Amino acid sequence: MSTSTTASVSTHILDTSIGRPAEGVAVHLSARSGREADWQALGGSATDADGRCKDLPALPEGTTHVRLDFAVEPYFEISAKKQADAQQDAPANRDSGAAFFPEVAITFAVVPGEHYHVPLLLNPFGYSVYRGS
Repeated sequence: MSTSTTASVSTHILDTSIGRPAEGVAVHLSARSGREADWQALGGSATDADGRCKDLPALPEGTTHVRLDFAVEPYFEISAKKQADAQQDAPANRDSGAAFFPEVAITFAVVPGEHYHVPLLLNPFGYSVYRGS
């Protein structure tokens, strides 16, 4: 939750290749207090069955930039195995579970008192982000 001196962040992931939330993706949150400042790792979470991280750490006072790091490669490896198991002898739609983008890092500016919801629309060969509500 944001206060007048801090911002807050939330995120969720939709796997657009299957039209479902991406469950089990590790998400790490970092912050810094200016363009020249060092990044401070704040901790992380993993997406739930709805593709949401509901327990990201709070941002420290003075945060001006935030980075969300999404570890998507393990998600796609597991997803490809589940798809192959479900289809058994049918060919998989993905190249052996390998993601073209094994990690996604999103960096954005924040101001105190604002909440930032940053959804990730994901597929094995691309992604898109935006400031949600």
